[in-house]
Amino acid sequence: MLESAHDEHQPFGDAARDAYDQVITGPNQHVARMLKAMVDGLGNNDVTAYLTMMAIRLVELHSILKESGSIYLHCDPTAGPYLRVLMDAVFGPKNFRNEIAWKRSDSHNAARRYGPVHDTLLFYSKAERWAWNQDYTPLPVNTADNWYRYVDPDTGRRYNKADLTGEGLRPGTRLDYLWKGKAPPRGRHWATTEDAMAELERQGLLVYSRAGMPYRKRYLDDSKGVPLLDVWSDIHMVRGIKKGERLGYATQKPLPLLERIISASSNPGDIVLDPFCGCGTAVHAAHKLGRRWIGIDVTYLAIGLIRRRMRDAFPDIEIEEIGAPVDLAGARALAAHDKYQFQWWALDRLGAQPVSGKKKGADKGIDGVIPFFAGLAEDYKRAIVSVKGGEHVTVAAVRDLKGVLEREKEPVGILLALASPTKEMVTEAAASGFYESEFWSRKFPRLQIITVEDMLAGKRADIPWGKAPFARAPTEKERAQQKNLL
Repeated sequence: MLESAHDEHQPFGDAARDAYDQVITGPNQHVARMLKAMVDGLGNNDVTAYLTMMAIRLVELHSILKESGSIYLHCDPTAGPYLRVLMDAVFGPKNFRNEIAWKRSDSHNAARRYGPVHDTLLFYSKAERWAWNQDYTPLPVNTADNWYRYVDPDTGRRYNKADLTGEGLRPGTRLDYLWKGKAPPRGRHWATTEDAMAELERQGLLVYSRAGMPYRKRYLDDSKGVPLLDVWSDIHMVRGIKKGERLGYATQKPLPLLERIISASSNPGDIVLDPFCGCGTAVHAAHKLGRRWIGIDVTYLAIGLIRRRMRDAFPDIEIEEIGAPVDLAGARALAAHDKYQFQWWALDRLGAQPVSGKKKGADKGIDGVIPFFAGLAEDYKRAIVSVKGGEHVTVAAVRDLKGVLEREKEPVGILLALASPTKEMVTEAAASGFYESEFWSRKFPRLQIITVEDMLAGKRADIPWGKAPFARAPTEKERAQQKNLL
């Protein structure tokens, strides 16, 4: 089980106060006392608001976590120490496994302090027995050169000489014997039985010193490497490389990081949960590794991005989505509850790309765009999308969209409306004329009105649909090809 959190602090407002009350009055009074002490000591501020919101979530996650499950919480050093105390209260100090330092970025300039380049992963299990698959990193070159100094004359394989004795005496045991007339050095015993020693001899895995003392050959090419430690500097941050992994999400983490975590702490067929799903890196890694998965996010902006990412990477995947509107009544309820979530849901359902993930800002009348192939190579144009989630819409919305098209010099505009258009709106849109495409040998209505009801019934924008240049995750085949080129 995976938990990934980010330090996106928010003021101690109504939501934090409600969460605080739920924790304080909840059944886990150990956690309640710990959270109360933090808030009393630090005051009501963005840090304690964040800790409060995390506390109620951690309690719930602990309750559903499998007995053999683990949890990883990602944070920066600002909140890390407080979260460590909070997780001790929820999971118990005895179930703390590691505080992992992940060097996630290159050198930073920092005034009058050391440059911050790492984040923290807090690793807890639910119980004393947890799923675990040891991971390894390659042997450093100098280690290989210093340890594996011998070469097998028959095979050319490099090896080192491993001691076959242990400290202490074991008189009268199966480890107390002479091997080819040789006893272990004084104060030591053989570390393997005589039968096992004979089997090593049969396999050609013994080598002898000039004095006749046996050693075991350990070949370099049989080495798994060095067991993974709690400082990870070999997985780099996601970089903005064209056709690479970055999908435009500020807190996106690299796929190898999540693959490492999921491989170590789960087995094929296990369920991986990421309740702060973001752009879907955890569920991508889980699917790739043969795990079942559940991803949760509070915004339709993220859900749409995750869906595109997973279908790009795994074209045959079937995804079940829970909580999104499936009919007009659901769309109306969403629009009444949160107009921005409605806007992001509607744009995603239409196949449009939002111009911004922020609730506020000068969008200049553009809620989303649909890039489309206009003809020659790399010749893309944009259909401008304007979303209207009110129960009433007037001809002014059509005229405003016409003005945006003229200003942006784009060929097509789409007015996506929750309400049905008036006759005046339909007339005004029709009067806008057509975009004529010589490449496609046809005309496209310059201004189109699509209702949410029609969209739910399958209606799409009348544009040249094709492979739009959205940022996307590589398919696993493409990822393997890129890896082979490095």
